[in-house]
Amino acid sequence: MTYYENIRQLTKKVPIELVDFEQLRDKARTPTQASSNFITNKEQGDWAENLIIRAINETSNYFVAVKYGKSDDLVAGEDGFDTFYQEFQNELDAIGKRPDLLIFHKTNFDTNLGFDISQIPHNEITEYVKKAIAGIEVRSSAFLIDRYEEAMQARTEKFVQIALETKNKILTEFLDVLQHPARESYIEILKNINIRTLNVTDFRVPSWSSSPQLIEVKNLFKELKTAIKEIQKRDYLSITPKVEDIKVVYKWIETFNVPHFYFQVFFDKVYGISFEQILQIISNPDNDGVVFSVETDTKNQNKTTIKINSKSGIQIASKVDEPLHESVRKEMDRGRLLFYVTFKGGTAYLDIESLKTILDIQDNDF
Repeated sequence: MTYYENIRQLTKKVPIELVDFEQLRDKARTPTQASSNFITNKEQGDWAENLIIRAINETSNYFVAVKYGKSDDLVAGEDGFDTFYQEFQNELDAIGKRPDLLIFHKTNFDTNLGFDISQIPHNEITEYVKKAIAGIEVRSSAFLIDRYEEAMQARTEKFVQIALETKNKILTEFLDVLQHPARESYIEILKNINIRTLNVTDFRVPSWSSSPQLIEVKNLFKELKTAIKEIQKRDYLSITPKVEDIKVVYKWIETFNVPHFYFQVFFDKVYGISFEQILQIISNPDNDGVVFSVETDTKNQNKTTIKINSKSGIQIASKVDEPLHESVRKEMDRGRLLFYVTFKGGTAYLDIESLKTILDIQDNDF
């Protein structure tokens, strides 16, 4: 069975409520105006790609990373952007979504084409692309993952303590108030709250206000509800494939039969996961709400995004030196000014054995 055939079998197990591979993709509308935040995010993404390219090419003796993903310095609102964007949409329909990077064994690397083939029309490099051992989609995140996890653990412990103390206070000091027939159902709810059930507990905060006691217990229920909501928030940083991208990644795999991967670059570490594993994870309903969640991402035009716990992947860089950053002024048409941040430098320290594992490189040498 080829790589593509294996992926095709996995797509059949993905719930159609999540990704319907039989449906044609929705046509995207051309963006009309870029924001400073959008350009900063794009700059950060470009930095992350260059970070991985440099890390591989400066470390490996046998493999080469090449820039491949369709990109341009133009942004919405500039002359030429509409043409670029339409060509990009046409290419998505023709071959799927190019991953940002390709990895070639040096014996297959075309020095005449060099380290950047992102501007070459896809029909001119089809056979060359098929020689790649991997395509890598690079995602960036403006977090230090270790610091984030420390903060989330401390947050959870804090609100668990608040929730349990508030529950006990209500039962200890206001049990007589709750024993009224119209309020006694809250006693059962409180008795069922413990460390195991906090993640699934929900209730309606009462609206009692006809006595000082009722107002006080109502406020305690409000405090309990707030603590439970904090406990139930997603507490992991994620690898983030958009639902609409999964279909065009599959199209690219169908076209080229090259293994596909996602690398998530944080400012302190890098994690990787295979597209195959992504499909396996989202095909299992038991993982929903535990290993992954499905959210509408307000930071990305409200697009539906699958957020997979980064720790489900493999840590491929145990340390990242942060880049330098500086502010840039960009003048748009009609004198509109945008100010954004650019990133330069930085180093990702690759864990070679982990990288070989995720890319399924059998050679002893990298």
